[in-house]
Amino acid sequence: MRIGSFQFNPRELAGSLGDLGTLLPLTVGYISVCRMDPAGLLVMMGLANIATGLIYRLPMPIEPMKVLAVMAIAQAWTPEKVYTAGLVMGGVWLLMGATGAMMHVARWTPRSVVRGIQISLGVLLAVEGAKMVSTWLAIGLVALVIVVVLRQNRYAPAALVLVALGIAIMAFKGQLAHVSGPSLSVPPMTMFLVREIWPALRDGGLAQIPLTATNAVIATSMLISQYWPDRRVTERQLSFNMGVMNVILPFFGGMPLCHGAGGLASQYYFGARTGGANVMEGLMEIVLGLFLATSMAAIFAAFPVAIVGAMMFLVGIELVKFARDLRWNRDLLPVAATVLGSLAVNMALGFIAGLAVHYLIVSRGKKTGSAQK
Repeated sequence: MRIGSFQFNPRELAGSLGDLGTLLPLTVGYISVCRMDPAGLLVMMGLANIATGLIYRLPMPIEPMKVLAVMAIAQAWTPEKVYTAGLVMGGVWLLMGATGAMMHVARWTPRSVVRGIQISLGVLLAVEGAKMVSTWLAIGLVALVIVVVLRQNRYAPAALVLVALGIAIMAFKGQLAHVSGPSLSVPPMTMFLVREIWPALRDGGLAQIPLTATNAVIATSMLISQYWPDRRVTERQLSFNMGVMNVILPFFGGMPLCHGAGGLASQYYFGARTGGANVMEGLMEIVLGLFLATSMAAIFAAFPVAIVGAMMFLVGIELVKFARDLRWNRDLLPVAATVLGSLAVNMALGFIAGLAVHYLIVSRGKKTGSAQK
């Protein structure tokens, strides 16, 4: 079904499920470890998906801020600290978008460094996906075959088939017996603690900023231009959008959210082409949050990891393919520095290393040119 520029069909629905590899484990961690309210987390994410899809009319991934999520789960943050972190990050990106500072960061970031970030993300996804596939190799290999065979299928898209397979496996193993019946849950009004602002920044927020700038803003904007050459979503728009999301949603139990090149590649890979994917995903999340909140942690945790890993593995390979447009005689060293720094330490260091190498080469080129004159 098509409504204006929006499509609502099995492929769009499959695309909306494309970034389960990021969403499932971090959402489970937030709910089970940090004790965040499932209704608030899911409903707020659903509303963010719907609003973003309607605004941009494109599949625009809404996913957890990864550094914050990993640190929050690893250190078992309280819900109040998570909400405070989201609010602070919202202020940062609202300021970056409103002042135009994000545009300056994007302008000074060369394509080679952006591609290096994408390659690094692709490698990380592929490696993590391979590990997850190895937890149940037979099912993981079946899932890989399903993706390869059905990814372009209009009537049985791969992501939908994989989700159905995962639910069938859960049912066969009796894991759905623990799911309670539907009951209405309402997102809570949440509290913030001023004393948590600095700990939230220190323990994860400051490290999140460069990753969000490169992957969620610059790389996502560039990827949109490649997938939809006639559409332009600027870095300033993405920054402002993340800012608005994160200064509102934490008041009602929402987790820190961002966009992401990996999520966009995942959704596109599995069939999403319009904002209809966001609308459908958002509606599913709202329904789950309102009526199945008490069971969601158990459902997410029981879903076969090998199936999610197969999806992540192939999306990781897809991200690496974007390196094809690089000019290797000029871009090899900045890309290598970005990838090595990202894989060895983190993407923030990779970003800085790639920039340093790029501008060192530019500076030497100018000096050589001046000397020849």
